[in-house]
Amino acid sequence: MAGRIIEFEVPRGAKAGRADKIFAAAFEDVSRVRLQKAFEAGAVTFDGQVIDKRFKVNRPGSLRAVLEEPKTEEGPKAVDIPLQIIYEDESLVVVNKMPGMITHPGNGTGDDTLVHALLHHTNGQLSSVGAPERPGIVHRLDKETSGLIVVAKSDLAHHKLATCFSERETYKRYTALVQGVPKLSRGSVKEPIGRHPVMRTKMAAVSNGKEAHTDWEVLERYGNQAAQVSCVIHTGRTHQIRVHMSSLKFPLLGDPTYGFKSSRLKGITVPRVMLHSTELHIQHPESDALMEFLAPLPQDFEAMVAHLQV
Repeated sequence: MAGRIIEFEVPRGAKAGRADKIFAAAFEDVSRVRLQKAFEAGAVTFDGQVIDKRFKVNRPGSLRAVLEEPKTEEGPKAVDIPLQIIYEDESLVVVNKMPGMITHPGNGTGDDTLVHALLHHTNGQLSSVGAPERPGIVHRLDKETSGLIVVAKSDLAHHKLATCFSERETYKRYTALVQGVPKLSRGSVKEPIGRHPVMRTKMAAVSNGKEAHTDWEVLERYGNQAAQVSCVIHTGRTHQIRVHMSSLKFPLLGDPTYGFKSSRLKGITVPRVMLHSTELHIQHPESDALMEFLAPLPQDFEAMVAHLQV
């Protein structure tokens, strides 16, 4: 089946380079995997001659590739679920995700994920990267974590945003409620994070894990029971804040997986893991402008703070 055709005229005097890299630079909305498949299928030519990806282009000529259309798979359907939109344009949408909402479909999930809601809100206009189950999803928040999440509406935006996150060119600040009260006002944790050596569904601070860096600062103390903490993460490891604060013996309220003890917080019921994505800075994928977003604390978080202040 014929697919999209992309062509690039190599100008006179252009710097010599590999064909795959020239295509990648000229067509940022085309994934490397899709280009690779075109080379493997013999569907890439230079001046009419079939070439492989290592072919070095060192003279003017015409590069042409026929890209196979992605296979259409059954994906999630649009569902009318209310969303709190912080910002939206043709490239992206920033949502203040409510606690309890799963980011994208997976095993055992229903039709109430963020992806279902965004498919309805955008009339299906999400990036095809990650489809069918994760269209537009550049990063994710755990089910119980509330707050800011950015989703791509175009493939170009997706690739650029994904690069920003992987290259750590974003600013991500979270607000957490922790059990116990740190004596220090602030600190940093740089313990590597990896799978727990015994309980494989958990993460842990382990010497052979991946680099992880969290800066934390106490915002408010509540007697000797708990504290409100601001956490800036410089890496994006799974459960990073939960693991790092637990490693300091200050587990997040409502997080028994990483050490929270409800018996030590008498008279107060904690509804969830008390973690909120409060602030996010990104570079816009089209204009390159710096964009800064803030999300207020949700009602259940404010209510928990009010209980702790009594």
